Amino acid sequence: MSLIVRLGKKGKAVIKKLISPVEEHRVSYTRRIERIKTKRRIVAMTFDDGPMDMPASPDLFGGRALTDVILDTLEEFGAKGTFDVIGDTSENYPDTAGAVGSPAWGGIAYDHYPDLGHDDRGGAVHNDRLIRRMLEGGHQIANHGYRHVIFGRKPFVYGRRKYLGSFDRAVADLKRLDSLISEKYGYKLAMSRPPHYVDAIEKGLTSYDVYDELGYQYMAASFDGAGWLPSKNADGKAAYEAEVEEMVRPVREALERDPEFFCGQIIFQKDGYNMAKRTPVASGLRLQLELLKQYGYEVVTVAELMAESPFADVGRDDPDFEKLRAISSERAIVYSDNRLRLDAVMTVGELSMLISPRKAAVEGRRAILKRDGKASKYAGAMEYCVERGYIPRGAKESEPVTALPGAFFGKVEGFTRREVMRAYKL
Repeated sequence: MSLIVRLGKKGKAVIKKLISPVEEHRVSYTRRIERIKTKRRIVAMTFDDGPMDMPASPDLFGGRALTDVILDTLEEFGAKGTFDVIGDTSENYPDTAGAVGSPAWGGIAYDHYPDLGHDDRGGAVHNDRLIRRMLEGGHQIANHGYRHVIFGRKPFVYGRRKYLGSFDRAVADLKRLDSLISEKYGYKLAMSRPPHYVDAIEKGLTSYDVYDELGYQYMAASFDGAGWLPSKNADGKAAYEAEVEEMVRPVREALERDPEFFCGQIIFQKDGYNMAKRTPVASGLRLQLELLKQYGYEVVTVAELMAESPFADVGRDDPDFEKLRAISSERAIVYSDNRLRLDAVMTVGELSMLISPRKAAVEGRRAILKRDGKASKYAGAMEYCVERGYIPRGAKESEPVTALPGAFFGKVEGFTRREVMRAYKL
């Protein structure tokens, strides 16, 4: 059954290349953070779906909770993890488990191991001790959804799965976990990864709109730690050993090819069972960390990675780095794929995002979408700027900028994105 998932992933990628348009990246407050640009040997590891108070499987750790095993291992290496936690799955019934090794093994309607009957041992609601241990250990926590329900339909893999299906329901689900973590622990969540990376919701709205509302960044990953996939060709102990090796071999081979390979990358891991009810991460993580240590890497949180550089294509060696970072903290100047593209010509739509306040850009777009049934990504910002005379009425957002409103800019030598932002008055 795991072969279906592997082939499905490959097939979906091929289909997307053949029949889907190239993904259009726009300047956005919410950016998909997969990696950042740095020459330092720093890397982040993220762990989805926990915390989990169930033992590793097979249990080679004296009954210790899987999340404890992961934390023990990280701390032994002086590493910091980012835990993409859920809240509580006990409301996800009625449901039954699908076939082991299939995408639905953890639940046909939802995703919460219904055949185990231990929702009370998973999630932040039921694991105060583990959440406190994460925070006290300096690890980062991110929002993976209170009930871990996908935002919209995903017929290719999860055709029978229930989904939230609206912007308001997605926001409410995330806010529920956000409030729990904030009120109980005084911790501010700043990042989120949508369950199963399902972005589309309804009526032109996506996870990016949800994260705009909450002030989150979209935490993705650039390297698959592979512990969630079951072995294709083995059972029992041999299967576990094969799964552990499948976690370690790609890391080893990547480092042998290029010792700088993992600089600034984000590695995806799972704090839970894989599709065969095993937890190779319990053993494989140690071996991955040993390899990274041999090559001089420091394992940090995603927040620490972004403190090094918040951009995928501009690092600290860029002469405009500090100004660009300062602007990005208050205005939307980065594309949704976390790139600045400084050599490109600034467009009118991008200019409107730079000079309009966040509320006008984000809430204004949603108001236009509600009113007209459609709205471009820059619609709110464009309307704000046109009403104030910053850009001419009738201007097209895709047009290159040829003039700048004097209130926001000093001397401008040209109209590339770098030149415009270099002249912008903070």
